[in-house]
This record gives sequence, C-alpha cells and structure tokens, in this order.
Amino acid sequence: MSPTDDGDPVTFADLGLDPELLAALTHLGYEEPTPIQRESIPPLVGGQDLLGQAATGTGKTAAFALPILQRLVGSDRTDEPLALVLVPTRELAMQVSEAIHKYGKGIGARVLPIFGGQPIGRQLQALRRGIDVVVATPGRAIDHIGRGSLPLGGVDMVVLDEADEMLDMGFAEDIDAILAATPSSRQTILFSATLPARINRLAQRHLTDPVRIEIATPSTAPGEAPQVRQVAYVVPRAHKAAALGRVLDVETPTAAIVFCRTRNEVDDLTETLNGRGYRAEALHGGINQEQRDRVMGRLRGGTADLLIATDVAARGLDIDHLTHVVNYDVPSAPESYVHRIGRVGRAGREGVAITLAEPREHRMLKNIERLTKQKIAIEKVPTVADLRTRRMEVTLATLRESILNDELDDDDGGLDHYRVVVESLTSEFDLMEVALAAVKLAHDASAATGTGDEVDIPDVTLRPSSPQDRGGRDRPPRGDGPRRTFDDAKPGAPGKPPSGDMTRLFVGIGHDSKVRPGDLVGAIAGETSLSGRDIGAIQIRDHFSLVEVPESAVEEVIGAIRNTTIKGQKAQIRRERDDPRATR
Repeated sequence: MSPTDDGDPVTFADLGLDPELLAALTHLGYEEPTPIQRESIPPLVGGQDLLGQAATGTGKTAAFALPILQRLVGSDRTDEPLALVLVPTRELAMQVSEAIHKYGKGIGARVLPIFGGQPIGRQLQALRRGIDVVVATPGRAIDHIGRGSLPLGGVDMVVLDEADEMLDMGFAEDIDAILAATPSSRQTILFSATLPARINRLAQRHLTDPVRIEIATPSTAPGEAPQVRQVAYVVPRAHKAAALGRVLDVETPTAAIVFCRTRNEVDDLTETLNGRGYRAEALHGGINQEQRDRVMGRLRGGTADLLIATDVAARGLDIDHLTHVVNYDVPSAPESYVHRIGRVGRAGREGVAITLAEPREHRMLKNIERLTKQKIAIEKVPTVADLRTRRMEVTLATLRESILNDELDDDDGGLDHYRVVVESLTSEFDLMEVALAAVKLAHDASAATGTGDEVDIPDVTLRPSSPQDRGGRDRPPRGDGPRRTFDDAKPGAPGKPPSGDMTRLFVGIGHDSKVRPGDLVGAIAGETSLSGRDIGAIQIRDHFSLVEVPESAVEEVIGAIRNTTIKGQKAQIRRERDDPRATR
C-alpha cells in the first residue's frame, strides 16, 4: 500500500482510523504515515497477526499503537487490560507508554508501563484501578503474573516489540510463559529489526497465519549515487540540539535542510536554533502557501541559512546552493534517507549528509548501510576545542578576505576609513597589541552564533552489534542458544580473568534461587543503559554468580542492581574480590 488509486499519497485517514485518533495525530503534527505504518495498520485493524521487520525510528510504535487504540474505541472496557506490549528495556517501556498515551488521550486510554527499578506498590495500585494497555519488560511482567496482579484473561492483543533484542537478553522462556497466560484467540504482533531463524521460530510458535511485512530495499542505478560525504554522530537525546549546533558551527554550511519527523519537532528545533543565534526557518504542512513562499525567498536570498522541515513539506524543493542535509532523527525508512541525501551532490557538486542518531538507533544506521550499500562514517561530536579551532579558522578567513577585497576595490576607500583609528592607537600601544585586540573583536563577533553550546557533550561508546562484528562467527546467538560462560572451574574459583575493558562483578544470588543467565542479563539491561550485547561472560554457582560488564559501566550496574530485585530477591553486588579495583 503506497499511493492511493488516484496517485495521491496515503494519509492516516486512508487507513480507516477513528476520527478521535486522527485528530490526535493532527494535533501532534504527524502528516502522513511512514512505510511500516502504511503496510501494518490496515491488517492490524482487520485483526490479523503480523510479523514485521522494522528498526528503531521507522515509526513502528504508531504502527501497533494506533490499531490497539482503534480496538479500544469499539470495545466494552473493563478493569483488566485489553492489550499487552512487551519491550526489552525500561527506557523503551516509558517511550512506548508515553506515545500510546499521547495518541489515545482523546479516547481516555489508560496506559501503564511496568518495569523493574520502579516501586512495585505504585504499579499494583494502578493495576487495581483498571488499565487498558500494559507496556512491560518481560521480567517484571512475570513478577506480576506470579503475584496474580496482572490478569491476562481479557487480553485481546499482544505486541512483541524489538523481539530480537529481547531474545538477545535471554527472555525467550519468559516470553513463552507470558504468552501461555494469554487467550489463544488473541491477536499477536511481532516487530524485530532483523528476522533471523530464532525470530521465525518464535513466530511459528505464537503467531497464526501472520501477515509478513519487510520494507523494500531502495535501488540506485549505477552511476546515479550522489557525490555526498555521509557521516553520523551518535548522541544522547538530551544533547542533540547542542550537538547539532556544534556540528553546524564546524561544517559552516552555505545552506542546509534539517529534517525532523513531526511539525512539533520542526517548530521546537527552529525556536531553539534561532535562540542560539542561527538563522533558521520552519517548513511543514501547517504553513500556508504564502508563508512557504516567504520562507523559500529568505533561504534563496541568503537571509536564512537553515531550513527545518518535515519530509512532506520539503517535497519538490530544489535549492541550488544547498550544501548540507541533516537528519535530526534517523530517517523513518531507507527510502527516506536516499531521497534526502539526493538533494545535495547534484550536477557534479559535492554535498554533506549528516545524521544524528540516539544510541539505541545505531542498529538502524547499519540497516541503512546494508540496504543502500553505502558507508556511513560514525564520528565523534566535535569537542569544545575543535569548535574553538574552527572559529579561529573562520576569523582568519574572514580577515584575509577583507584584506584581499580592499586590495581589489579602490573606489570606496576600503580599509582607509579605519587608518586614523590604527594610527591613533599605535601612538599609544604596540602595533602587535592593536592587531591582537582587533582580531579578538572580530573573532568574538564571528563566534557569536552557538556560544551557548560550549559545554561538554558526552561520548557514546558503541559496541559491535553482532557476533560477526565481534570477530566470532561461530558463536551461538544469545537468547535461544546457550550464553557464553566462563570455563568450568572449581566451586568458588574465580575462573579466567575478564578480557579487555571488562570487569567481573560478584552477584550474591545463584542456582539455589533458580537464577538463569537470562535473569541476570535482563536485570542489568533493564535497569541500566547497557544492552544485552554489552554484557560479557556469566558464571552461576550455587550461592552466587559472576558477571562481566564494561568497566565504564561498573558503578551504574552496581547502583542499579542494589535498587532492584532478581527473581524477586534483593542481591548483594560488588566487584569480584580478586579485582585490584575492588573496594576492600
């Protein structure tokens, strides 16, 4: 499903959604469905099971959230949940819950995220009051099922979001147990960034005659690829605006388009950038033709150098002096990425395509690389020192240009107007001191834009996302297959020392508490910024376990596990005693 029969683009109204939901989407600034939404919503509204391949950032949350809310509109609500969404981490649980709440505010949808690290009493109270949609991590869902506080007998829809990530974290058995507690007549939706054999096995066990959706690979004819330098920066969400300003200052584009997903994001980012001294204009579906013409006039006339736009609003634009395209979010689909970067590098000119990705969107960049067969270089956000160096280069270039222009233009007196000032000052100060003061004033003036961004932006350390990337082609996949463990050792023996930058932690819970590797991986990944792939080898003994984690995350892991439970129990955690960095 792409364009409608008359050739017009598909809109959310074409997908058969309730007017209340359409009004919410309009209010939030959504203009048209992404490919995964176009393909998924109609069969889901029709009640079919679905197996979808969709990476983070493709709009898959709305792809399953809107059909859930559509089902709520026509149902007799009770105090028990109608839908259950399983996600791998607490961060994603909060994001999905917030999105469903925003989409369903007009119909009074009751949504509850449940995950470890949050007081369970608050969750119990909310469940007793009545909930329509529960968004849960598998470990906490199992905990509530064991307590009898999460009734699943009335669940009509179950979503497994980022299923491959949940399997990587060792949640395969928990997922089976949770689905076994739901009615066999339920509708089941599974989304995964990749579709390896273990995902297909999971689908075969739990989905009935599912619709299978994979976004088509965009094709580029030989010789048609634009001359574009492609680069990405992985940045925490809280620092994206600052990172954008830093990158713009270093790149100094002649003109740039910054693409955002929604109208609201366009308006917010435009206001932020203008507040920091940039000349930015907004362009989206809420702007009429007269305003649009004014915006484009300012951009072409050079009184604006940044256009902040949605994909829909930027259709048909052709800006000759455009040098940079910036994806403020990872594009919704590889086709969008190809279309966007094709706006620069035309007619033999070189261009730059920049993407700002959040850490959990890194896999989607790899997906775009694989589908487009083009390399996207991952670089570190320029530092404050880099920014200052670049600004000094701009000052030098500006002064050199002013001197050269004066030599070429004798008609208006050029720099002679200022000679009397220099002569007056040199009678009192050394010529070098006068020149230094003048350069400083020129530099301060040219560096005025973005001065609020001179703060440190934290580096994000990315780890290989697959066994192949780690150099271990024969390792079994985590989740369905056995997890890597230490070599067998005598009880209480420390085993091999941790490798590289990994540190071994002692966790005071083991076989006697029926702990599995997946329980430890789920507890750590669910309560910290680490993913299942970041966690190293695990050894489980009768009364304790040993777990390898990156040294940089040791304190975060220790603090998180001390504030949560594993298999319903509090567990002591510390560095292993033979670690020289351990606290004695």
